[in-house]
Amino acid sequence: MKIVLAYSGGLDTTCIIPYLKEKYDAEVIAFCALLGVSEDEDVLKGRARKAGASGFYFLDLRQEFVKNFCFPALRTGAVYENGYLLATALARPLIAREMIRIASETGADAISHGCTGKGNDQVRFELAAASLMPSLKVIAPVREWDLNSREKEIDYLKEKGLTIEDKGAGKYSIDRNLWGISVECGELEDPWREPPLDSYITVSPPEKTPFEPEEVTIGFTSGDPVSVNGSKMEEVELVEELNSLGSLHGVGRIDMVENRVVGIKSREVYESPGATILFRALRVIETLVLERDLLKEKVKLSGEYARAVYDGKWFSPLRESIQSFADATRDRLSGEVRLKLHNSSVRVTGCRSDFSMYSEKLATYTEADEFSHEAAEGFIKLWGLPLRVWKEKEGK
Repeated sequence: MKIVLAYSGGLDTTCIIPYLKEKYDAEVIAFCALLGVSEDEDVLKGRARKAGASGFYFLDLRQEFVKNFCFPALRTGAVYENGYLLATALARPLIAREMIRIASETGADAISHGCTGKGNDQVRFELAAASLMPSLKVIAPVREWDLNSREKEIDYLKEKGLTIEDKGAGKYSIDRNLWGISVECGELEDPWREPPLDSYITVSPPEKTPFEPEEVTIGFTSGDPVSVNGSKMEEVELVEELNSLGSLHGVGRIDMVENRVVGIKSREVYESPGATILFRALRVIETLVLERDLLKEKVKLSGEYARAVYDGKWFSPLRESIQSFADATRDRLSGEVRLKLHNSSVRVTGCRSDFSMYSEKLATYTEADEFSHEAAEGFIKLWGLPLRVWKEKEGK
């Protein structure tokens, strides 16, 4: 049997390699995806090989991730439960897709992951596999084994003659990519407790942000950000620049209790400085250029899109259909937005677009006003007609 493992290099997935070899008499191929910050490729490869992996893949997927997963979600306005910008949820289908591709290329029989039985990521990996290659077996060792503590995992590796620096022995469980950071566990498991300062990963706490605000201008073309302060940038560079600016000014940290896919509530802290700035900016462009009813429906569908992605249904016809609807507006979503970053806030200070529906001649209260005030009386009578009829019949 041959198995492709989503390998992070941490304690859990390093234990999984000898576990799969023993229990399934399997050849294990370790796969690492670079989506943000990562350990050195040679270090990861050496660790996987030492644990018993017969093959190792390391792919830099940052460009693919931002361009084909993060920016499409941005164009839909997808935010899960009014807070989470889906950083981890967007990464999992890409990782799963590449695992399945490697499995196909190498003739593997199964893929494997290190997710727990109550997490969201197990659903995301396995639904991706069901969508792309239903015949491929999925193995989840953490749902099977009795290594239910980090101490047991460390002892297990020692029995195999392996040692690993236990970087996960700290307070928190952290997942990090270019679009955002997820922080959970430890003191964060009590929703009444304020997140301690050591739970801040990149975003500055409000009391440590600069005294002076900073203004930033973002340019969009067809719904995708293309420039910062007039400088054209590639996708990855642009997100990294906004992550840096946002983190400095304390932007993009969300503390929320959310509903996981499996039905439990979980307290999570997220940091998405660059994504937060981009969502705020693109929403302003939308309000400027999109017709009222179209914007209303797009906002409504954005919630369904966010839930589909969160629930592991990236490759579903629902997600793809909503994406098509949202992208039908792309040709209008071009322009510039000026924002001010200060003390954990993002404030819009200006917006312009060649497709703007704003008309000063219609909006002004000066002598330049071209709005037909006389037409308002008849409009109001017709608009309120159902209410009048309702009231007339109420007594009867």
